[in-house]
Amino acid sequence: MLLDLVCFIPNVCLPLLAVWGLSALIYRVYFHPLADIPGPLLGRMFHFYSFWHNMRGSRFYLHIQDLHIKYGPVVRITPQEVHLSDPEHIDTIYSFASSASSYGKDSSFYSSFGTSHATFTTCDPAQHRAKRATLNPFFSARRVAELEPRIQAKVTQILTRTNVSLTTTGAVELHGLFRALALDVVTDYAFDQSYGFLARRDLGRDFFAMIASLGPGVWVFNQFPFLRGVATALPLWIAWGLSTSLARMIVHRRECRQQILRVKEKVDGEEGSGRSTTIFHHLLRADTSKNPAPVPSLLELEDEAYVLLAAAADTTANALTVAVYHTVRNARVYGRLVEELEEAFPGDSEGTLSYQALKALPYLTGVIKEALRLSSGVPGRLPRVVPRGGATFGGYRVPEGTVVSMSPWTVNRNENIFPDPEEFSPDRWLDPEESRLRDRYLFSFGKGSTQCIGMPLAYSELYIVLGRFFRAFRQLETRHKSKDELLYNDYFSGFFAEENEEFVFWSARRG
Repeated sequence: MLLDLVCFIPNVCLPLLAVWGLSALIYRVYFHPLADIPGPLLGRMFHFYSFWHNMRGSRFYLHIQDLHIKYGPVVRITPQEVHLSDPEHIDTIYSFASSASSYGKDSSFYSSFGTSHATFTTCDPAQHRAKRATLNPFFSARRVAELEPRIQAKVTQILTRTNVSLTTTGAVELHGLFRALALDVVTDYAFDQSYGFLARRDLGRDFFAMIASLGPGVWVFNQFPFLRGVATALPLWIAWGLSTSLARMIVHRRECRQQILRVKEKVDGEEGSGRSTTIFHHLLRADTSKNPAPVPSLLELEDEAYVLLAAAADTTANALTVAVYHTVRNARVYGRLVEELEEAFPGDSEGTLSYQALKALPYLTGVIKEALRLSSGVPGRLPRVVPRGGATFGGYRVPEGTVVSMSPWTVNRNENIFPDPEEFSPDRWLDPEESRLRDRYLFSFGKGSTQCIGMPLAYSELYIVLGRFFRAFRQLETRHKSKDELLYNDYFSGFFAEENEEFVFWSARRG
């Protein structure tokens, strides 16, 4: 009897599972509400389609571009997700005009980061607005202006290290310097304790390798969400045995927690409101006129710190690297930028140049806008959920609950907005009217109330670093990099492949 039951279960269940699976695939292709939207057959059938492409080199964002060329501006890339390439849809999806019309973040995507208590991964529009309101003051123009002396001091370190390296070896690798600067600035401001990577011989290379190694886990947890809770609950010694990346993630979370605890200890020992003005010092103070909101929990702060450091690791550095690389490779751009800087600042070539003065320079602004356009801090898709009532995109009706997404890499290379999109052309930003139009579509920081909170800080770093760097070094050279070498691995943030991340420059003549 028992043997008959054991044989009966697979004989009946397996065929039923096969029928169910086949029925689901037929429904997705022919009867699903999105069935009339074009897209690859495997993408319309399986969620695994996006995972497969992300794990095969993390270049799904490039494949999506090819899909748009083949199928048009509206493409169904998974059974439940539609990707759009028309920049006119940006305001609709990312504006957060009101709670009723807001396109909230896709929880199935953003939960993959394992930071459910952070503002960045809060998907409900109303909750996100409330959390974001607490953080916004720390990245306002006024607060960034207060940070300028710290940024200027770290840029001086970059100039000094570059000068020493060019003098002693004739060459300098800048991407590492730019990454170190970004982390030193953000840790100084967040914890009142800079990591000091600019003072280290290796510029904190292990830290950035660790951050990059966390990337593939995003796609694994996105495809297999049940693994996320299991993985993060593992003892560290087991994690090391299973996956170096997983173990590094656990270690990084613990380090973020220790930073928060260190700040909390300092805040608890202060009298009155204290003197420290860093992000987490303020967040840990309750019932003050400057911060009347309740003190966030330790877990919330830990998640915020985790996201803050990961976001700062390569995004601004990528834009700085792209700006310097393309400027140095183009003699006309290089000459015009140096000429503008010399006319504006005729004095000491290595002196401090203020952010406000640098912002007024049109050609430097064009260089920065082009660097942001071509670097696209987040190259891949930013998924949102269609609100109640549904929507129409490109003539296709999309029901509520559908995931729609757009990608900065695709929008920033739209030929109608940016002719010759692969060309680094600061001149396209010089006409004020055309510049305002293109600014509307520049998608490097996202858009609306969910755009990158660190945008003001990033702009400050971009202007000060590039202004002072090209005022000091007027004749650098570097080898040509192929188009493939300038591509990113997409782990939400973009990372140069390890073999391509070095950008070495050498000097023919110091200015």
